[in-house]
Amino acid sequence: MDTLLKDFEVESKNTSEDALRKWRRAVTIVKNPRRRFRMVADLAKRAAAERKIRTIQEKIRIALYVKRAALQFLDAAAAADNASGQSEYKISDEVKEAGFGIDPDELASIVREHGMKGLKKNGGVDGIAEKVSVSFEEGVRTSDVSTRQKIYGCNRYTEKPPRSFLMFVWEALQDLTLIILMVCALVSIGVGIATEGWPKGMYDGLGIILSVFLVVMVTAASDYNQSLQFRDLDREKKKISIQVTRDGRKQEISIYDLVVGDVVQLSIGDIVPADGIYLSGYSLVIDESSLSGESEPVNVYENKPLLLSGTKVQDGSGKMIVTAVGMRTEWGKLMETLCEGGEDETPLQVKLNGVATVIGKIGLAFAVLTFLVLTVRFLVEKALNKEFTDWSSSDALTLLNYFAIAVTIIVVAVPEGLPLAVTLSLAFAMKKLMNEKALVRHLSACETMGSATCICTDKTGTLTTNRMVVDKIWICEKTEVIKSRHSEGILEMGISEGVLSLLFQVIFQNTACETSKDENGKNKILGTPTEKALFEFGLLLGGDFDAQRKDFQIKKVEPFNSVRKKMSVLVALPSGELRAFCKGASEIVLKMCDKILDDSGKSVPLSEEQILSISDVINGFACEALRTLCLAYKDLDGPASECSIPEFGYTLVTVVGIKDPVRPGVKDAVQTCLAAGITVRMVTGDNINTAKAIAKECGILTEGGVAIEGPEFRAMNPRQMGEIIPKIQVMARSLPLDKHTLVTNLRNMFKEVVAVTGDGTNDAPALHEADIGLSMGIAGTEVAKESADVIIMDDNFSTIVNVAKWGRAVYINIQKFVQFQLTVNVVALVLNFSSACITGSAPLTAVQLLWVNMIMDTLGALALATEPPNDGLMKRAPVGRGASFITKTMWRNIFGQSIYQLAVLAVLLFDGKRLLGLTGTDATSVLNTVIFNSFVFCQVFNEINSRDIEKINVFRGMFGSWIFTGVMVVTVVFQVIIVEFLGTLASTVPLSWQMWLFCVLIGAVSMPIAVALKFIPVERDNPKHHDGYEALPSGPDQV
Repeated sequence: MDTLLKDFEVESKNTSEDALRKWRRAVTIVKNPRRRFRMVADLAKRAAAERKIRTIQEKIRIALYVKRAALQFLDAAAAADNASGQSEYKISDEVKEAGFGIDPDELASIVREHGMKGLKKNGGVDGIAEKVSVSFEEGVRTSDVSTRQKIYGCNRYTEKPPRSFLMFVWEALQDLTLIILMVCALVSIGVGIATEGWPKGMYDGLGIILSVFLVVMVTAASDYNQSLQFRDLDREKKKISIQVTRDGRKQEISIYDLVVGDVVQLSIGDIVPADGIYLSGYSLVIDESSLSGESEPVNVYENKPLLLSGTKVQDGSGKMIVTAVGMRTEWGKLMETLCEGGEDETPLQVKLNGVATVIGKIGLAFAVLTFLVLTVRFLVEKALNKEFTDWSSSDALTLLNYFAIAVTIIVVAVPEGLPLAVTLSLAFAMKKLMNEKALVRHLSACETMGSATCICTDKTGTLTTNRMVVDKIWICEKTEVIKSRHSEGILEMGISEGVLSLLFQVIFQNTACETSKDENGKNKILGTPTEKALFEFGLLLGGDFDAQRKDFQIKKVEPFNSVRKKMSVLVALPSGELRAFCKGASEIVLKMCDKILDDSGKSVPLSEEQILSISDVINGFACEALRTLCLAYKDLDGPASECSIPEFGYTLVTVVGIKDPVRPGVKDAVQTCLAAGITVRMVTGDNINTAKAIAKECGILTEGGVAIEGPEFRAMNPRQMGEIIPKIQVMARSLPLDKHTLVTNLRNMFKEVVAVTGDGTNDAPALHEADIGLSMGIAGTEVAKESADVIIMDDNFSTIVNVAKWGRAVYINIQKFVQFQLTVNVVALVLNFSSACITGSAPLTAVQLLWVNMIMDTLGALALATEPPNDGLMKRAPVGRGASFITKTMWRNIFGQSIYQLAVLAVLLFDGKRLLGLTGTDATSVLNTVIFNSFVFCQVFNEINSRDIEKINVFRGMFGSWIFTGVMVVTVVFQVIIVEFLGTLASTVPLSWQMWLFCVLIGAVSMPIAVALKFIPVERDNPKHHDGYEALPSGPDQV
């Protein structure tokens, strides 16, 4: 089979367009292209969308760069604007009545067209604020939001309307074979009424029409339910929050609730949520490549204040006032285009399209042969009976019936539901994972995660709780454990007023935290967990944040990022002098210091002995699993405009140790990964001793494992990396580039399937490179989330393990369904073909085959493709890259069950009347009904057998899966109705209870047959088993 599927191979991520086109060309037999390829990317639409995007980007690039350059070299802005034909905007009465002083289109054009003249004409940013009736301190009033949305629009983009249920019904009706069957049914009704009269002549045709109707409705209902699940997932993906100032306090709102006039807070990693104008900030650097295609970042400040929606904050922080939202922005037009073309199909979808194509060709051949054999036998019999020239309408009806049977064989033989079963299983898994705090952004990620062999995880917030408190402090060469959460206990350290004053300064001046009032009027602290821990410690010491900020004026800020690993500020003291503050990674800040604070608060030279002593303190804190930070300051001379934040010459004030406990359950989750053949590696920016202590506590760092620092790893050549990477369990003091290098080498050198976590802006390349990028939902930036395949909404490592478990469940569930469906295919094809050849008739009618098709296709997919995972899945090795999807074990089960079913049904077909003692005029009808009933019950019990491909106990967890149980009940109930009450339409007759028992027993025997099959040894090259409960019987040595 693998050789036949060589054209149906795609990567799980970043697949080339050639590969996508190659498998599309290889698909030759498709009954319903609209349904089968509904979840497949439309390459033509995608190409058109890309052309449109390039056009928009070119337009923006010209506005941003060409116009900007022209205005720089030509001191004639007015002439340039006039030449461009800018129109004058007139304020409508509606805008005036709402209390605003600027037209929505004029306001939007200022940023969209980079019209600095328009900004100046309206009085700059202050004038804009006045015209949109907003105060920078108070922000928008909540009561005004609806008015602003009415006048200036909502921050939403044009989206395609959701598809209705009737659209899915129409799509299901596009099946070519069903259309042919309906035509046959109509012809059958016409000929039948003419020959047999009303109503008897219409029964056969009406039965087919009703069966087609049932197939269409069940198919449409299943597809519609999937679409609802994907709609819920899309809605969850779009939940992006942003900090704004409203009603005089900072609030977190959805970007879709933003309105013109909102004052928005921007930080590193944020995506600018709307067009706006810069108000204030520090070192704000914007990446405009998503809009303009230019990779060079742009500095935004007072003289270059325009911010475009959809661009990314690469560095710094700032505030902006919103001037345009939704479709009035260029990003809105891009977003409308970006959804065109759809998402790349997953490897399993492609592989099963290949399986469906191969089996479809075989089925088509059998159908044609069946029709030819039946027709030739019919013609030969007419010739032998010398009736070849004597034709009647009943003869035409017989030939039409043969043709309907052949078409129905194609219906059954072409497993159109195989690729769609993947979508069903993925939709079910993604919905469940969303409830379990994992948001899957790309379909393929859920599938690929089941094959993950390595997880590179962050430490902070993923393995730890991210609830940080200062646990130890070293100051004035004394170490103190912070046992009390009250200021009195901390002040027992006995530090002088001068030292305490400087400690307050290094905490409160150099912080990204802010205070704000909540809904109840209480103060709350906004900031990262590390910042909040330091800030709260300062408050516990009795510090006054507002008083500190009131007396000092911040001049420059260098925000913390994962490359610098420190944050620095330059402030003007009340006396007018300048002072720089720095805090960050202990080793880095300590190297920047040449002085230390003594007991009296004076700066004295730092000796080599003291440096060694402080290093020992840092290592001591780190070995206790504490995150260590150094806080320092430096006094400067000269005016602020000429001073930059220094890189050396600081005075060390304190070393703090921040406690961040390991999350409950992480150690068990790591052990689960190891048992599942998944290696866990910690990649962190923390001190190596802190990282090692946490890694040992989590069970990641084991005997023989290597803990390495980023700088040492970066200095290695490829050969050295190749030797050490398999042993690396911890990488500390790493840069995002180190994570990217590690992931790349794991994938390329060792062919590992790598999942990597990330939360920062600079983690985006590693998230993109990995097979599965996992972004943190709480600590993660919007840029990281945009690059990720899965968002871990609770930032918990245990949730990552859950994603892997569900990924494995998807893979094994599809294998179960394929095994079940191929068994039905083999039996139905061989039975009808052999019967046609030998007896000249097919034992299963068109209506019966349509019912069997529904059992094995839509209902089978529902039952088997939606099974929840069990713990046993995480006790076996992951499926490797390039592994055969249809395994030898599956082929053993398929052929074993097929041989049993064919043998039993063949005996019934050729000697059933004698064996069952059937006599009388209805003997043939009873026998055919018994064959049909037995065949269906064989599939019912084989569906139960398929719940586990390898293990004997197939009942484990069956009644916990209500979908599976429900499908079984529905199948049996409908089978009873078809046999007992719909005989006229389905060509069946009611059976006695003895016959019912006989049919059920024939089906039930397939269960001991399945047990016996599992004792036949296969795949002797893989003797290791990871079962978890019963041993897998795979040969005499396992009996």
